[in-house]
Amino acid sequence: MKIVALCGVGVGTSAILKVNAERALKRLDIEAEVTATDIAGVGTMGADAQVILTSSELVAAIGKTNADIVVIDNYFDVDELTAKLETALG
Repeated sequence: MKIVALCGVGVGTSAILKVNAERALKRLDIEAEVTATDIAGVGTMGADAQVILTSSELVAAIGKTNADIVVIDNYFDVDELTAKLETALG
Protein backbone atom coordinates (compact mmCIF):
# COMPACT_ATOMS: atom_id res chain seq x y z
CA MET A 1 0.00 0.00 0.00
CA LYS A 2 1.23 3.48 -0.84
CA ILE A 3 0.30 6.76 0.81
CA VAL A 4 1.45 10.15 -0.44
CA ALA A 5 1.86 13.14 1.88
CA LEU A 6 1.42 16.27 -0.22
CA CYS A 7 2.24 19.92 0.36
CA GLY A 8 2.79 22.90 -1.91
CA VAL A 9 6.57 22.79 -2.00
CA GLY A 10 7.27 19.21 -0.88
CA VAL A 11 9.90 19.96 1.73
CA GLY A 12 8.96 20.72 5.34
CA THR A 13 5.22 20.33 5.63
CA SER A 14 4.97 17.09 3.68
CA ALA A 15 7.85 15.65 5.72
CA ILE A 16 5.99 16.44 8.95
CA LEU A 17 2.82 14.92 7.52
CA LYS A 18 4.76 11.82 6.41
CA VAL A 19 6.26 11.22 9.87
CA ASN A 20 2.94 11.69 11.62
CA ALA A 21 1.14 9.48 9.10
CA GLU A 22 3.69 6.74 9.84
CA ARG A 23 2.94 7.16 13.56
CA ALA A 24 -0.80 6.89 12.87
CA LEU A 25 -0.32 3.77 10.75
CA LYS A 26 1.73 2.20 13.52
CA ARG A 27 -1.15 2.82 15.94
CA LEU A 28 -3.48 1.13 13.46
CA ASP A 29 -1.03 -1.75 12.91
CA ILE A 30 -1.08 -1.08 9.16
CA GLU A 31 2.01 -1.36 6.97
CA ALA A 32 2.31 1.14 4.14
CA GLU A 33 4.94 3.05 2.22
CA VAL A 34 4.51 6.77 2.94
CA THR A 35 6.23 9.23 0.63
CA ALA A 36 6.37 13.02 0.69
CA THR A 37 6.00 15.14 -2.42
CA ASP A 38 4.91 18.51 -3.77
CA ILE A 39 2.23 19.52 -6.25
CA ALA A 40 4.60 19.12 -9.21
CA GLY A 41 5.35 15.50 -8.24
CA VAL A 42 1.89 14.33 -7.23
CA GLY A 43 1.05 13.02 -10.70
CA THR A 44 4.03 10.66 -10.66
CA MET A 45 4.18 9.88 -6.95
CA GLY A 46 0.42 9.53 -6.59
CA ALA A 47 -0.16 7.42 -9.69
CA ASP A 48 -0.25 4.15 -7.75
CA ALA A 49 -1.16 5.54 -4.32
CA GLN A 50 -4.19 4.37 -2.40
CA VAL A 51 -4.36 7.56 -0.32
CA ILE A 52 -3.16 11.14 -0.76
CA LEU A 53 -2.95 13.20 2.43
CA THR A 54 -3.10 16.98 1.96
CA SER A 55 -4.63 20.27 3.05
CA SER A 56 -7.97 21.55 1.76
CA GLU A 57 -6.17 24.29 -0.20
CA LEU A 58 -4.34 21.78 -2.41
CA VAL A 59 -7.17 19.36 -3.26
CA ALA A 60 -8.09 21.12 -6.52
CA ALA A 61 -4.46 21.04 -7.69
CA ILE A 62 -4.19 17.25 -7.43
CA GLY A 63 -6.06 16.53 -10.64
CA LYS A 64 -7.43 13.16 -11.69
CA THR A 65 -6.50 10.28 -9.38
CA ASN A 66 -7.80 6.91 -8.27
CA ALA A 67 -6.47 7.53 -4.76
CA ASP A 68 -8.66 8.55 -1.85
CA ILE A 69 -7.89 12.18 -1.06
CA VAL A 70 -7.88 12.76 2.69
CA VAL A 71 -7.90 16.36 3.90
CA ILE A 72 -5.86 16.89 7.05
CA ASP A 73 -6.61 20.01 9.08
CA ASN A 74 -3.71 19.76 11.54
CA TYR A 75 -0.58 17.99 10.30
CA PHE A 76 0.69 17.71 13.89
CA ASP A 77 -2.45 15.95 15.22
CA VAL A 78 -1.68 12.23 15.14
CA ASP A 79 -5.17 11.49 16.53
CA GLU A 80 -6.76 13.21 13.53
CA LEU A 81 -4.48 11.36 11.13
CA THR A 82 -5.23 8.05 12.84
CA ALA A 83 -8.99 8.56 12.64
CA LYS A 84 -8.96 9.71 9.01
CA LEU A 85 -6.60 6.96 7.86
CA GLU A 86 -8.68 4.35 9.67
CA THR A 87 -11.77 5.58 7.80
CA ALA A 88 -9.99 5.74 4.43
CA LEU A 89 -8.32 2.34 4.76
CA GLY A 90 -11.05 0.54 6.68
